[in-house]
Amino acid sequence: MVKIAIDAMGGDFGPYPIIEGTILALKEKKFKAILVGDKEKILSLIPNSLKNSIEIVQADDVIEMGDAATDALKRKESSIYKAVELVSQKKADAVVSAGHSGATMSLATLRIGRLKNISRPAIATLMPTSKNKKSLVLDVGANVDCKPEHLFEFAVMGEAYAKAILNNKNPKVGLLSNGEEETKGNELTKSAFKILKKLPSFIGNVEGNNIFDGSVDVVVCDGFTGNIVLKTAEGVAQTIGIFMKENIKKSPIRMAGAILMKKVFRSLKKEIDYSEYGGAPLIGIKGCAIISHGKSTPKAIKNAIFQAIRYVESDINSSIEKRLEEVL
Repeated sequence: MVKIAIDAMGGDFGPYPIIEGTILALKEKKFKAILVGDKEKILSLIPNSLKNSIEIVQADDVIEMGDAATDALKRKESSIYKAVELVSQKKADAVVSAGHSGATMSLATLRIGRLKNISRPAIATLMPTSKNKKSLVLDVGANVDCKPEHLFEFAVMGEAYAKAILNNKNPKVGLLSNGEEETKGNELTKSAFKILKKLPSFIGNVEGNNIFDGSVDVVVCDGFTGNIVLKTAEGVAQTIGIFMKENIKKSPIRMAGAILMKKVFRSLKKEIDYSEYGGAPLIGIKGCAIISHGKSTPKAIKNAIFQAIRYVESDINSSIEKRLEEVL
């Protein structure tokens, strides 16, 4: 049975949404849940019927969002440190945290360790496309400064993820740039382009709009660029939602049309709602770490746990190591 260590204390709204999300997940799937945090607070939120199904690991400290990520290694009594350590010690297969993302990344990389031939783990996120499928973008924040070889590793990891998790047998890999031509881009992308040619799945440079048009399955970029793409996409989706609501309210005819289009709007919301995915995997470590939004709802935590289970069961890490040995 897959064992998931869950940082119960790190989210913006305290332990409730995290524990409630864990309970929802347990009602749908069989796995071993290990909640890490204040035992007294955790127990008060767990129904008696599930208390024997959940293991609790006491943690006396919580790394707050405003704390420095560099402090994480020193604070061994924190909930995120102890949750990551469970994976490091093979007492859990994956860790899920809605807490300090920098602390989670640092601890997972240093305590769990990197896969063979991986120099930089990357955070990957799914983006909706117009082709009724998802595109995978990485890195979206783990590595602000990258070298060409790092982007090559991201491409291999993204390719493996698309095959194992998205069931895409022949994913197309693109390098995010400011033009399709090989000569476009900065020094990083131009140098990375030359290395990426070794991958048969590499289709060349892609532009920002290609992330959403379904023409590419895996989009590779440095973490600085990727994080801007992610935050921009989230902002645009939110603004469109607000714009639609405000304009629909202005006219009875529009309101009637909105009622008729209810299923369409519901489907659109599902496509752009982060809680449908739950979190972003940190790919490239010897285990699994899912980094969730600090404002995660119970539904988001539930889906983050499900994502962790799929990640572990797919054995994607073996696929990444094998693929790197083939292409290096």
